[in-house]
Amino acid sequence: MIKKTTYPASFHGIIVPMVTPLLDDETIDTVSLTRIVNHLIEGGVHGIFLFGTTGEGTSLSYQMKHELIERTCETVHNRIPVLVCISDSSLSESISLARFSEKNNVAAVVATPPFYFGLNQQELIFYYQKLADNLPLPLFMYNIPAQTKVMIEASTVQTLALHPNIIGIKDSSGNTPYFHTLLHLLQDQPSFSVFAGPDEMLSTAILMGANGGVNSGSNLYPKLFVELYHAAVNGDVGRVIALHKKVMHLSASVYRLGDTGTSFLKGLKAAMSVAGLCNDFLLSPLMPLARDKMFFVKSFVEGE
Repeated sequence: MIKKTTYPASFHGIIVPMVTPLLDDETIDTVSLTRIVNHLIEGGVHGIFLFGTTGEGTSLSYQMKHELIERTCETVHNRIPVLVCISDSSLSESISLARFSEKNNVAAVVATPPFYFGLNQQELIFYYQKLADNLPLPLFMYNIPAQTKVMIEASTVQTLALHPNIIGIKDSSGNTPYFHTLLHLLQDQPSFSVFAGPDEMLSTAILMGANGGVNSGSNLYPKLFVELYHAAVNGDVGRVIALHKKVMHLSASVYRLGDTGTSFLKGLKAAMSVAGLCNDFLLSPLMPLARDKMFFVKSFVEGE
């Protein structure tokens, strides 16, 4: 077991929603895992987030999750914080994964609303408070209504931010007015971190006061996203505009080669395979990017 490290209560910067490198539906590609982790840390990222949408978290078995937590934390070796998504429809399963994470020196856990039942806002407050009360690690909320079909309203976030063990939120709604409302409502709670999920929102989110981004493209180009974050924090608008154009070029060239909600992931893993970071295997029922689209991905990556 890795020696315990104490991390700060608040988080900032680029926390990478790391892809899960795979050989097949039951086997983690451990060689590529080591390569990716070192690639991210060398790129200057501020943390790694396991089992998000980009990491295909909902498709992984618990056996694979345990292995990935152990191997990732061993490879990271306390160089940066590791966060783990514990989302599940079962409260006890979420708590169990958090306890396993704590034993491996994970810094914090992240949870979406439970799927299947369409919870109202009062039920969301009850759920998150009960979850946070029973966790050995600090908790980030994860708002991603496109997948959970439940929106964590800004007023609900404001209420839950008062809980001492709920320390932040990752918002992947892509709803700019909502995100700005969060920043406004939480401006007097500096210890509560607000992170933007969509790559395309990173620049404006940081300029408006967000703590950082949890952006898929940082898997491929960590230095680009870290540089953009620092430029925005420093108020270097000219540099922000130039770097933001590169992020938008990535989005337009790689994320939009299909017409489904997983097109970004197919394009990203395809690009990472071209870059030699891992192969493009996706867990069932997802299929990799169509071969006739690979030309566009290859042209983008090799042209950078």
